Amino acid sequence: MQSIIVDGDTLYPSKIVCVGRNYVAHIEELGNEIPEEMVVFNKPNSAISDILRSQMDGEPLHYEGELSFVVRGGALAAVGFGLDLTKRELQSRLKAKGLPWERSKAFDGSALFSEFVTPQEKIQKLSLELSVDGEMRQSGGVELMMYKPETILQEVAAFTTLEDGDIIMTGTPAGVGPIHTGERFEATVRAAGRTLVRAAWVAQ
Repeated sequence: MQSIIVDGDTLYPSKIVCVGRNYVAHIEELGNEIPEEMVVFNKPNSAISDILRSQMDGEPLHYEGELSFVVRGGALAAVGFGLDLTKRELQSRLKAKGLPWERSKAFDGSALFSEFVTPQEKIQKLSLELSVDGEMRQSGGVELMMYKPETILQEVAAFTTLEDGDIIMTGTPAGVGPIHTGERFEATVRAAGRTLVRAAWVAQ
């Protein structure tokens, strides 16, 4: 089982529940339609990795930075930064055929996380930043989400059991793109301007 660090403790998530198309600007940059209801898909525990890969099975990977939450006692207990890696070409082919996305989203090594911490500020004040080789690529926060984290939690819990340690990824703001070998990704989670968590990876 792959693990994450939450307030210094090691936890083993049973699953990662992901929300797609939760930022309007990101929906528009990929040419998608705004969904009538929340888009949800899962990644397994084996998706968790600390290695940022630029390709998988010969296909280039794209990054998506996301505010991510650890569930404890049925509540959003801690926040961190998550990278959702995507086989974008495969995803496009699957969507065109009306097929599920799992092959392009739930593969081993498709989810990277910073440490998770318990925020003292309200969830509504959380935001993220992602830079690549010093260039800001993504920034955004809860205020831009169509479905806020508490709403996501309620909707997900209505149809699936969330175990302690499970992760919810809340979608990505605009600015996604391909990963190139050697690039340095620097991620930050902020609360009302204060830095809560930092993480960095170099693409392999």
